[in-house]
Amino acid sequence: KGMLIGIDADTAAVERAKIALSAAKPRIHLEVGNFRNLKGVLEHCGVAGITKVLFDLGWSGYQLAAGRGFSFQTDEPLLMTYGDPTAQLVTARLIVNTWKEESIADILYGWGEERYAKRIAKAIVERRKRKAIETAGELGELIASAVPSHYRRGKLHPATKSFQALRIAVNDEMGALKEGLAAAWEVLSPGGRIAVISFHSVEDREVKRKMKDWSQSGEGIRITKSPIKPSREEVLANPRSRSAKIRVIEKVLNKNV
Repeated sequence: KGMLIGIDADTAAVERAKIALSAAKPRIHLEVGNFRNLKGVLEHCGVAGITKVLFDLGWSGYQLAAGRGFSFQTDEPLLMTYGDPTAQLVTARLIVNTWKEESIADILYGWGEERYAKRIAKAIVERRKRKAIETAGELGELIASAVPSHYRRGKLHPATKSFQALRIAVNDEMGALKEGLAAAWEVLSPGGRIAVISFHSVEDREVKRKMKDWSQSGEGIRITKSPIKPSREEVLANPRSRSAKIRVIEKVLNKNV
């Protein structure tokens, strides 16, 4: 009997959702956009308050096949944009081919927690002097060659953290998360809840920090002081869930009243 509002930066994801939700009972409103603009979307829908919010910070397997360079195992153009690449000023190609070495290292370390960020950034700058880095596959090979041999033999591909960091930077994911959480909290009704599914520690730390702030100020009660993680059975059934964490908070005070 309620209303379900969905927001995604990826037009294709919204189209898939329309099909998946075609028989849903509540009213459905799906919009291409960023959840940092949540208040504007709600105004467009004529909705003043909400009772439940779910932030899913993961990206889908469909995007791996979108031809935008999310995977270091492809020769796709180095874009990493969620939305229309032609409408976005920053791409991964722009970062690796034009940004300063120090800025690239800061991104890789800050958003990807990459221990060899400085070595990788130096290798990127040296390579681009000879030839621009155009594809995801090129960048993946370059990163693998820049790190120590023992690092290449680890469980993760040596480019995993760097690609994560570039994706976050291209789409300003941390900025969007902070603004989206703040907007959701502002319009959330007392007794309403926010749940956030995150997939790496950088995101989870920000979610934990914000929920702790709301709890300590008396505005909210953390339903999950420790994050909920997938069971072994779930991970076996869906390996992509292995790094997922859910945190939930309930609003108890509306400062705007």
